[in-house]
Amino acid sequence: MNIGQAAKMSGINAKLIRHYESVGIIPKASRSEAGYRTYSETDVNILSFVKRSRNMGFSMKEIKKLVGLWRNKTRASSEVKSLATKHIDEMEKKIAELQGMVKSLKHLAKCCHGDQRPDCPILDDLASQ
Repeated sequence: MNIGQAAKMSGINAKLIRHYESVGIIPKASRSEAGYRTYSETDVNILSFVKRSRNMGFSMKEIKKLVGLWRNKTRASSEVKSLATKHIDEMEKKIAELQGMVKSLKHLAKCCHGDQRPDCPILDDLASQ
């Protein structure tokens, strides 16, 4: 299939497919006699794997490693689990940071009168160092 068909089947646009190929996330596509990229069902499966990995928040570096592990049928599952566990820890830290920001903003919004007065604790807090 051509790149447009692969893009449609995988849900990844053609420009991004070419980018993933150029940085080694996915293997280089085969070429037709005319020089056009051609993709197989396996290629589309890899692209779908990449899309799902991106949706789970993995970095490009992590995805490249995950694709390699997925394609290597002799890999130890402990490598995959280690990568996933590390990613979970990072996501939990980000969630905690976001929850802290929400808590702070809720407090500041509660303290703000929200009327015609110019003084605003939200702006005061943002301006402080």
